[in-house]
Amino acid sequence: MDFLFRIFSYSADTPMLFTNHYFWGFFMVLLFFYSILYRNNILRNSYLFFMSLYFYYQSGGYFFSLLIFSTIADYTLGHLIHGAEKKRSRKFFLTISIIINLGLLAYFKYAYFLTDIFNQVADSNIQVVNFLSLWYNEIAGEDLDISIIVLPVGISFFTFQTISYTFDIYRRKLKPVNNIIDFGFYVSFFPQLVAGPIVRAAEFIPQLYTSFRLTVQEMGHAVFLIVSGLIKKMVVADYISINFVDRVFDNPLSYSGFENLMAVYGYSVQIYCDFSGYTDIAIGVALLLGFKLPINFNSPYKALNISDFWRRWHISLSSWLRDYLYIPLGGSRKGQLRKYSGLFITMLLGGLWHGAHLRFIIWGGLHGLALAVHKLWEDLAPSGLKAGGAGRGIWRFFSLFMTFQFVSFAWIFFRADNMQVVNDMLTRISSSFGAEHIISILSAHKSVFFLIFITLVIHWLPSKFKEYYRGLFIRTHLLVKVLVVVLLVFFIYQVKSADIQPFIYFQF
Repeated sequence: MDFLFRIFSYSADTPMLFTNHYFWGFFMVLLFFYSILYRNNILRNSYLFFMSLYFYYQSGGYFFSLLIFSTIADYTLGHLIHGAEKKRSRKFFLTISIIINLGLLAYFKYAYFLTDIFNQVADSNIQVVNFLSLWYNEIAGEDLDISIIVLPVGISFFTFQTISYTFDIYRRKLKPVNNIIDFGFYVSFFPQLVAGPIVRAAEFIPQLYTSFRLTVQEMGHAVFLIVSGLIKKMVVADYISINFVDRVFDNPLSYSGFENLMAVYGYSVQIYCDFSGYTDIAIGVALLLGFKLPINFNSPYKALNISDFWRRWHISLSSWLRDYLYIPLGGSRKGQLRKYSGLFITMLLGGLWHGAHLRFIIWGGLHGLALAVHKLWEDLAPSGLKAGGAGRGIWRFFSLFMTFQFVSFAWIFFRADNMQVVNDMLTRISSSFGAEHIISILSAHKSVFFLIFITLVIHWLPSKFKEYYRGLFIRTHLLVKVLVVVLLVFFIYQVKSADIQPFIYFQF
């Protein structure tokens, strides 16, 4: 009975994650019936749509109703935009789509922030009310707390997907999907639903109408991505987080400046392995089902400048911000000042997208300022100087080193719970470094520091070497693949942390 209850009910304590056995049981069952239905596109898409809704229900509970609402709203508005002959009418329906999507996002993500500002300005005492919980209580007879607004899992990601859909129809770059089930499948496809990558309709929807195709090489690649993603998340990110990074960020004054600095580098490794690990698993799972998702990370800490970093980090978000925010703000077409200010504003809003906190705004502002300064350098520096710097090994190393230092510094604001933590960490690093204790600190945390070091070394390895061992796995015999996967999975679950850690980007 407990097993059946777990299948048909949502538990906030045990949501469906890639890192727990519930998900892989779900996926095995999904694959079994998928193997029967996959030849018929209509049945395949419908089946995956409803299984994706079930996955989201198991991940976020009754919030799946928001997913259905967004699907119906943007499916309808997409057809209205496409059918409108006058540009004014198309813009009107697009505006409604943006208001609905950003309105939902703002309500769940910024309700407390905006209410506090209003109360301070108007000297009022308005209290936040969770209307979705209120309505759910009335309909289902539950007793949910209506004074607390919980951020629905993945709302930032599927909201950006639906906005890009209506925006591209408005721009006449895309025709609306005729079948609401197909559109719902695009919006809710479970591998990337809760933490990306953000998939454009033009990239994904044509795949709905093509026959299933999975080569032996693609299957090997998918399995490689899934296993490597699990290792990144469960072996590297969780271990570093629990055993060192979280402890230092929770109480930085209890640690030396050196330990604080190592925690900053540790978080740089943790957030990359956590987020890219999720993406690897998502791309691998989708590929096993015959669907290709876009790459979202490309060795970001190899970047030689901040622009290069954002071409490598969270690629689907950075390209979304470029196409739907930076370019509408004027991009690089309306003068130099407009270009620099547009970069700054785009990244400032990108920081705010992560949360309504000053630290996220500072994080976005730092990256926006760095992007503007780099573009200014590209515009003003002599071409010979830029070419020479890019071509010399010492300057490449210096550029990579300084870019990594800047990105790691900015992560402090991203990770810290509040600005006091930021101040405490920077104070310890600058005034109480504790260089005389480095040897003993390295010895006390040798396993964590070794994991940080070896992960960065692997990250900085030449791409050709990484392609070699990936290709080697793909080319091996099926039995060898099975043996390797079994051994790696056994290893992962032997060394994983006692408690399953949620993916960092679930909070966004």
